[in-house]
Amino acid sequence: MIIWVNPILSSSPPYFTQTPSKLPAKNHSCFASSIVSASHIPRRRCDFYDLHKELVPYAEAWSWQNAIVEEKKALSEKNEDLSDSLILLQHHPVYTLGAGSSEGFLNFDVKNPPADLYRTERGGEVTYHGPGQLVMYPIINLRYHKMDLHWYLRSLEEVVIRALSSAFAIEASRIEGLTGVWVGNQKLAAIGIKVSRWITYHGLALNVTTDTTPFQHIVPCGIRDRQVGSIKGLLNEKNLSKGCREDNHLPDDQELINIANISLITEFCEVFQVDLGINLYNEGIWKNSSPAMSKS
Repeated sequence: MIIWVNPILSSSPPYFTQTPSKLPAKNHSCFASSIVSASHIPRRRCDFYDLHKELVPYAEAWSWQNAIVEEKKALSEKNEDLSDSLILLQHHPVYTLGAGSSEGFLNFDVKNPPADLYRTERGGEVTYHGPGQLVMYPIINLRYHKMDLHWYLRSLEEVVIRALSSAFAIEASRIEGLTGVWVGNQKLAAIGIKVSRWITYHGLALNVTTDTTPFQHIVPCGIRDRQVGSIKGLLNEKNLSKGCREDNHLPDDQELINIANISLITEFCEVFQVDLGINLYNEGIWKNSSPAMSKS
């Protein structure tokens, strides 16, 4: 059963927010340098919603994104869109399909899915979100960055590649013709976006301590000949290759999540040349009822 969500347009966020501490910039690739130098305008403000320790229902996050997008469209028409937004969170187990995704990549009956199933307006094929996976939703106006979707996708990949290198000494890369971030044959980060009037939403998902078993119920991103991996899995493999016990010298799951969160935020600021600020809604909790749903 595929669920469609009718977004509720409310601009207030569901949780309290924080502003992370900044880390020093690091040296990166030539491609990264071209990204940073793509725009010579001053750094743009970015309102940040740090929910990285929260499990947020997918429908609520989706409605929230739509609310922010609609608000930014209205502000943009009046030349008053003065800041971008960034949401970082985890989801309860959920499968999502892109607008044109094939149900042929589902290894289950859509009338009886192993977790909630949504068809969304983003690009890309089916993917899974769940605990231990950091999901980053940048809602940015590309008019103030670069009006180029290829540049935007490569920039999102660059954020992850830098974060993996700086925080975990994991050397990740791109694969020609495939969107996402890879370590060898394993995909660590999936990307699926939607852009409306040059305002982005949806985004990327990085497997940190994710249980990858639920990916067996789908063909992730429609790619049959490659695997899905996680930061924790790669670090365990590195330990085992050195003859160490699997859990030797590894931070616990929450600490891995915290480290990945800080690194993603830091590299996002550098790649997109933004400064994070306390958002306009730091006084409280998103006050709205559960999103209305229709089934198809």
